[in-house]
Amino acid sequence: MYAVGVDIGGMSIKVGIVSDKGKIIAENRVKTAKTAEQCIKNMVEQINSLFKENNLTINEISGIGIGCPGAVTSQTGVVDFLPNLGWENVPLADELRKSFNTTIKISNDANVAALGEAIYGAAKNYNTSIMFTLGTGVGGGMIIDKKLFEGGFSRGAELGHITLFLDGEPCTCGRRGCIECYTSATALIKQTKNAMLKNKASTMWEFVDGDIDKVDGRTAFECSKTGDKTAIEVVDTYVYYLSESVLNMLNIFRPDAFILGGGISAQGNYLTDKIKAYCEKFDYGYKRAPRTEIICATLGNAAGIIGAAALVNN
Repeated sequence: MYAVGVDIGGMSIKVGIVSDKGKIIAENRVKTAKTAEQCIKNMVEQINSLFKENNLTINEISGIGIGCPGAVTSQTGVVDFLPNLGWENVPLADELRKSFNTTIKISNDANVAALGEAIYGAAKNYNTSIMFTLGTGVGGGMIIDKKLFEGGFSRGAELGHITLFLDGEPCTCGRRGCIECYTSATALIKQTKNAMLKNKASTMWEFVDGDIDKVDGRTAFECSKTGDKTAIEVVDTYVYYLSESVLNMLNIFRPDAFILGGGISAQGNYLTDKIKAYCEKFDYGYKRAPRTEIICATLGNAAGIIGAAALVNN
């Protein structure tokens, strides 16, 4: 059967029809509106449009799954708090049921990305997996026996907000020293800029055409590959932070696979080989413990839609 996957983002809301094999057969998107009411209205219109264009009815889908940033209570289908869009206590599932008589499930966007990778993507051959999404922040997702684990009241698996350094960098969550402060793309960009300002001879300046505002998550990695010492130092430090974060998860959970998602994961083996080497050196009982495969996500920008659909198609 097909399922509808909805990926709510700060800039756009993407809607897709997904097969039970995890393939998107049709997709559209609409700009994210200023109010929850208008966003819901737009979702309904986009879903109905996809049905009409693909000659489908509500009876031919297993349900509608929704991935949403912020704090979500999946059991009730309520978006409790979505700060970037100003949503509070929005009964999203109930509102959509007014238009669609079908199963409707919602979860945090990082959770659905992890579920999509576990069912249809990089970890489809593994039973248990954990995922970091390295973006503006660090999202986390945990899959146990191919099922999403969200913790009590859907508030668990906030893996980016585990303390890496006591009294470290201030975090948006209100604490200090969180994993997110050191391993997000935002953190990497900050680390890169600081290093460039200290060394005006670094080839990273050429890479960004002399404009420090053009620095992104690729800058240090790409320049490190050409031998730039400053870039290598940035990458080595970032990998140290990320490897320690991954290692904490491995020592606690020992999953079959650990997935890295987000734009930084595009570095592929150049990134994972470094993390694997660190883990082999410092992991507790690593050579005697079951090996966790450290891999990069494969669904890319489709992870949100596919993972959301997996909420009702799995």
